[in-house]
Amino acid sequence: RSKHPNPLTMSEAHPDSDTGETVSPRSPRFGQWVAFLAFSIITLGAAVEEKNTNASSGTALTNQRWAIACSAITFGFTAIMVGLHFHPVASTIVVGTKIEGAVILVMAAFWAGTVSIVSDARHGLAVSSDGDVSNGNLYYFSWAGFVCSVMLCVSYLRAVFGVDVASEIQNRSARLSLWSALLAAELIVMGSCANIFDQECAPRTTEAVTFCQRTKFGIAVGVIGTAFSLGVVGMKVATSQAPFLLEFVFAIFLVILNAFGVGYLTSPNGPGKGLGNLYYFSWISLLSSSMIGLSCFQDYKGGADADAGSSENTTDAEHKPGEIQVEPLEASDDV
Repeated sequence: RSKHPNPLTMSEAHPDSDTGETVSPRSPRFGQWVAFLAFSIITLGAAVEEKNTNASSGTALTNQRWAIACSAITFGFTAIMVGLHFHPVASTIVVGTKIEGAVILVMAAFWAGTVSIVSDARHGLAVSSDGDVSNGNLYYFSWAGFVCSVMLCVSYLRAVFGVDVASEIQNRSARLSLWSALLAAELIVMGSCANIFDQECAPRTTEAVTFCQRTKFGIAVGVIGTAFSLGVVGMKVATSQAPFLLEFVFAIFLVILNAFGVGYLTSPNGPGKGLGNLYYFSWISLLSSSMIGLSCFQDYKGGADADAGSSENTTDAEHKPGEIQVEPLEASDDV
């Protein structure tokens, strides 16, 4: 019999090998569910307070209510899931089953909608019209909840179906995870700049010329970075590899482009000067592209060293084993 418990019945009671007592282990995701519950409480409270403090109307009010509803639904489900972990019978029915997987999937979808609303300046919740974070608890804990929902999903897939998402991505192709992260960051940079341009630059004609020009530059950086990253990710997913030279050139180009992007966008006259999506993801884009470039350089360096080592081995192999090399004697002048 296998020593490892079946992941589908991992919450069933079993005797302890040392004491012989019957124990009922909780899910390995119990800590993540507790953290998710805490993030939901903080986000829900901050969203309600922000709505009551800043009066809005029309579409903004509708989106604020939607964010509150998503946070409330998430809070309810996570509270139930945490409570079920403390009941042996209920945990056996829910933990590690399709029910838990369905709840995690629904929570991830709701939380993705919450983050998109909360971090959008048009809705007047966590981000001001300038793209600055106006409500730290709402902004940071909504993102924390989204990350936690993704981690729950990854943990569930690994425990129940044996699918290790991180390893699958890593084994699929080198640097695929880095290119995927860069793709996501560039999309957010592009969307944030487009949102700021619609809010701040479209109604104006002559004011804040430098600000609007840099916002347009940010949109261009996001579009180019998204196109390049999407192309590489597509090639890696379709064929498990991408031309190394093309990948290296793209990486170097994106490092330079994102370096200028960080310099222009996060400067005092740029749209990303305040702490917000544009500020954070501009830096994440630069760091991701730099890590890709460094990884490509290391692969190139390793390949060059391997070729050099192989040429040396070939030279040594030209001499047969056991053969004594005799150097020719030079004629002596004394003879």
